[in-house]
Amino acid sequence: RLLIRHGKRVRVFKFGPDYLDPQILERGSKAPVVQLDLWMAGEEWCKQQIYRAVTEGKADFVLVEGAMGLYDGNDCSADLAAKFGIPVALVMDVRAMAQTAAAIAVGLRNYRDDFDMVGVIANKCGSNYHGQLVRDALPDDLPLWAALKRDESIELPERHLGLVQPSEQKDDWIESRLESGADLLEEAGILPFIDTLKQVQFVAQDIPSVCPDALSGKTIAIARDDAFSFTYTANITLLQDMGAKICYFSPIRDASIPTEATAVWLPGGYPELHAKALSGNVSMIASLKQFHEDGKPILAECGGFLYCMETLIDLDGNSFDMAGLMQGTGTMKVKGG
Repeated sequence: RLLIRHGKRVRVFKFGPDYLDPQILERGSKAPVVQLDLWMAGEEWCKQQIYRAVTEGKADFVLVEGAMGLYDGNDCSADLAAKFGIPVALVMDVRAMAQTAAAIAVGLRNYRDDFDMVGVIANKCGSNYHGQLVRDALPDDLPLWAALKRDESIELPERHLGLVQPSEQKDDWIESRLESGADLLEEAGILPFIDTLKQVQFVAQDIPSVCPDALSGKTIAIARDDAFSFTYTANITLLQDMGAKICYFSPIRDASIPTEATAVWLPGGYPELHAKALSGNVSMIASLKQFHEDGKPILAECGGFLYCMETLIDLDGNSFDMAGLMQGTGTMKVKGG
């Protein structure tokens, strides 16, 4: 958001198979966010997405948010940085530590030598003096880019599975947090450090093209509302590249599946949090049942699969009738889903 303020076109990517963080990142960057996963998609495909963002999207800056810790996973954030030549800015929660934060940062930097860590962002500092202690303890070749104080105005609420979806908050609520975060980063003096970054070269990858007519004439209706939102942007783009038209509908609010739909996709999400509304929308359930009886294809996964079952028991033990396309009951647990 800070870079956009200064007239830059920004594309953000999320490393790893994450559904929730990209929703926040899309609001911040005002552009689609694609997940990059070396294991699922491969190195060439991931490089191609960044290449397209720069060439087709005309991006001035590309940011990649890592997943978990820097070295966590067999294909970790550090692997992506090393393979793609992307410099790393380490974001650290420095509560209850000062010089130790610098020691940890240096240890993470020195753990491997196949990528460049160019700076540290100290998050949740208790005071300006706290940030200065971290700054003074870091070596000259690993500067503190920004020291951010603890501030409730930029905090994002969490629940099971991760962050609360921005669609469940008022637009001015999420916007105020994005703007407040940009204010803090600018006040912390991060922009001069960003200006020192060198360009990273990406070239087009030799990836076989999909059949552009494979889904010609097909219209895929995708459920999208507060109950169903776990989709990958790349999957939707692929369907469009194969000739399909995409439309969206809400199992919570709409009365029926779009009439033009030749297939339905019910993705994951939080049906357990909206079970009462889903159960009460009997016209949508009737429409889905008729679609199924007509022999038209339905892809249901995760929360969408729960919606297709006979009954859903929510986290409070309340039971709700679902679409009943298949036998069974889905039961939510406090831990483990």
